[in-house]
Amino acid sequence: MSSSPSPALRPALTVVGSINLDITATAGRLPTPGETVGGGVLRQQPGGKGANQAVAAARLGGSSRMVGAVGRDEAGRSLLTAMAEAGVDTRDIATVDAATGTALVLVDSDGENQIVVCPGANGEVSVGGVPFGADEAVLCQLEIEQELVLETARRTQGFFALNAAPAAPLIPELLERCDLVIVNESEYALIPALKYAPLVAVTYGGDGSAIFENGVRVAEAPAVRVTDIANTIGAGDAFCAALVLALRAGLEHSHALAVANAVGADAVRDASSQPALQTLAHYIEATRPAA
Repeated sequence: MSSSPSPALRPALTVVGSINLDITATAGRLPTPGETVGGGVLRQQPGGKGANQAVAAARLGGSSRMVGAVGRDEAGRSLLTAMAEAGVDTRDIATVDAATGTALVLVDSDGENQIVVCPGANGEVSVGGVPFGADEAVLCQLEIEQELVLETARRTQGFFALNAAPAAPLIPELLERCDLVIVNESEYALIPALKYAPLVAVTYGGDGSAIFENGVRVAEAPAVRVTDIANTIGAGDAFCAALVLALRAGLEHSHALAVANAVGADAVRDASSQPALQTLAHYIEATRPAA
């Protein structure tokens, strides 16, 4: 018997966004300004909010496609290979003359982080000539130019979701075109216009997550308690991919949030920004409300 998800649990998701090489230094604590902290451990791994979300969608069993750009360098080649091996359709990722995007990441023993992003090729992402079908969801973030995000929203025929991170004032038309906006608690506070948006999902860390309709809290789900935190960087991206897929699979809001919370909890247990995950069907069953 095939272990592939049923069509209802394998919704199509196209991610338009950033692709980065993450260069991460892990130390006992984060340095204060002007301070040097020794004893760090260095690693390089695939990253970028867009790529993280596309890989999470593929690992959850979704039909995942990535639209982005990488440089003509070793980093770009390795990132394309990593996404393809994870099951992401990479045919709409352009190779450009700019250097591949890079994120310099500091992580402490509790998983807290500080990040500096060098956009590079992410500044040359284009959706010109890229088709968007009515049966697929499209997910963007703000690590690419907001005008490009707006152009993507205009081209989207189906469901359009925005992870409004990093936080920035949103073009009014963009907000109007969003079927769903996903943010964390800090981003929600920094973008006042979200309080008037039709559908917004907000994460609260250890306090779980909630969905607001036109500023009214209509659904919530508790956090999954995690004691063995390895890295928090990819957790929000895994949550975003899981929430969109869960909603597109037909789950009601509270159950979809519970699924995304469970996925985020598994993500923080993994040191990678693109963590290993179970299938969407697994998380749906594990979080199914009691009859």
